[in-house]
Formats: sequence, C-alpha cells, structure tokens
Amino acid sequence: MPGTVEDVDAPSASDVLRRCRELVRPALVDAVGRLHPWTGEMAAYALGWSDTAGTLEPGGSEGKGVRQALAVLGAEAVGADAACAVPGAVAVELVHTFSLLHDDVMDADALRRRRPAVWKAYGTGPAVLAGDALLARAVTGLAGTPGDHAAAAVRRLCDALNDLVAGQAEDLRFEHRPWDGPGAVGPEEYRSMAEGKTGALLGCALALGAVLGGAPEPTVAALDRAGRHLGLAFQAVDDILGIWGDPATTGKPVHADLHRGKKTHPVLAALAGGSRAARELGTLLASSRPTDAAAERVASLVEEAGGRAATRGEARRHLDAARYALRATPLTRTAARELDVLFAGLADRVM
Repeated sequence: MPGTVEDVDAPSASDVLRRCRELVRPALVDAVGRLHPWTGEMAAYALGWSDTAGTLEPGGSEGKGVRQALAVLGAEAVGADAACAVPGAVAVELVHTFSLLHDDVMDADALRRRRPAVWKAYGTGPAVLAGDALLARAVTGLAGTPGDHAAAAVRRLCDALNDLVAGQAEDLRFEHRPWDGPGAVGPEEYRSMAEGKTGALLGCALALGAVLGGAPEPTVAALDRAGRHLGLAFQAVDDILGIWGDPATTGKPVHADLHRGKKTHPVLAALAGGSRAARELGTLLASSRPTDAAAERVASLVEEAGGRAATRGEARRHLDAARYALRATPLTRTAARELDVLFAGLADRVM
C-alpha cells in the first residue's frame, strides 16, 4: 500500500471540502485573474466571489468545490503531495464552472445558487463567452503544469470534456423524445447520458490527481471508475432534488425539471412500474408540459409509482460501486477514508 499513513479520526465531508478549497483557492484566484477583465468579472460572479459590480461578496455561495477536492484526494491517495494536484484541481473547477454557465443558457435556468445566473445578469452572449474563457484557461493552465505528467493530464481532461459534451447533447435530445413507446428513453441510455454529463468530470478529477501524482495506469483507471460511479449517484440525487428539493437549498425553482419535460431517473423509473399511478402519470406527461398545478400532481404520481424510492436505490448502488472501486485499489489509508466520507456525504443529501 503506497505511502500508507497512520489512522486518524476521519473528518466530516465538509471538513474535507474546506481543507481542499483552502489549498486550491490561491491558484484558482490566480487563474481567474489571468482572464480578460470582463470575462474575469463574470467568472468571479459565477464562482460566488463577487457581485455584478465586481464588489467582493465574502458571504457569497461559491459551491462545495467537490471536483477540486477529488483532485487533491486523488493525489494524496496515491502517496503524492497534495500540492502536485493543484493544477488539476483548478482545471476541473474551471471546466465545471464553464459547464454550469453554458448549461444555464441551454436550459434557460434563471437562477444559480439563489441569485441570477450569469446569462440573466450579463446577457446570453457574454455568458457563453465567459464559459469559453474558463475552458481555454483550464486547458492552458493544465498544459503548463511542471513535470512529466502534463500531457497525460491534458489528454485525460480532454477525454472527459468529450464525454461531458456527449452527455449534455443526449440530455437535450431526450427532452424531445416521447415518454413511452419505441422512441422512449431507456434506463441504459439514461445512465450513459448521466455518466457523460456528470460522472465523466468527477472521474476525471479523481484520476487527474493520481496522474499528476505519478500513479500507474491501473490505479488511475480505478479512481476514474470510482469517480464515474460517484457521478451517477450524484446525478440520481440531483434528479430527486430537481423534483422535490427545497429552492432555498437547491437555488432553483421547485419542479424546474418537470416544467422543462426533462427525462430524469425518478420519472423514468416511475413510468416503468406499470402501476395505476404510472399509467396516470404517462397520460398526464403526454398531454403537455406541466403547469404549476399539474407539476404538483406529477410529482405526487412519481412518488406514488415508486420513482423516488427507485432513484434512492440507484444512488445507493452507484455509491456502493464507487466505494468498492476504492477498496479494491491500493491507496493511502487517510485519503481513502476521506474519500469514503466525502462520497457518503455527497449522496446522503436525500437518503
């Protein structure tokens, strides 16, 4: 077991996230500071650091920093110093922010983290441009990483980007497919979409830390696999929150996914049940996209038909698979425990 460290009391998931954010923050600030002043201002707003006037907001919501934490823990898990993972952590955080800016435009989501999304605050064109700037800075910064692992790290990031784009493309296409019949979205199609849209970058983040830490390919691949399973669990939880989540917590309007006709796991699982509630649900969904009143009924039918419970089960299965991938890989004891705590904390939001 490489670099095994002594047992210590495992910190909470929030402790792990905070430690990693504090480590990565200076380099992330530096990366955003290298952008054009206007795109940099929008990036700082997107990251929760400032308002639209560029004034710092100490209490702003900057997100959990999950992906940067995974990169840091990926390096520590293979016995490397956490500092070597910082360029990878910055890259995945910038890519994640880029994806959120573009997603909000594509989905017409007006809110992000309880305040106007970048496209609502600055305009659609500027938001797209800011996302492009973040993506370019992510790749440029990672390519300039000192040492022998920069090329492999960039290749892994680009592979994840291709998967992310493919997953987002499928997610958008699913909205125009029927709820039942020959053209309906099947469970394997849904999982493939979710792995690309959410799992690819989480897997990449964990693997990047290992790549930059000089780990062998089998270890890198195992960490990527663990992160992808975590992503599928994470997406299942997000699907639950997209229907039943509290807007004060999610930062988005209630029933946002239902209003858009998104094919999410709870709805697809409910429709597959064949119960009376599932049949009524199918009829209601086929008629039109739900109004506010109809969305309440849809959410009730999805739960009655077992969609919520099935999605909790999906999250648990993938969380177990992610943990198994970690246990089957030689990792440092402390980092492995912190990863396990972090994985459980991310999936336990609605368990």
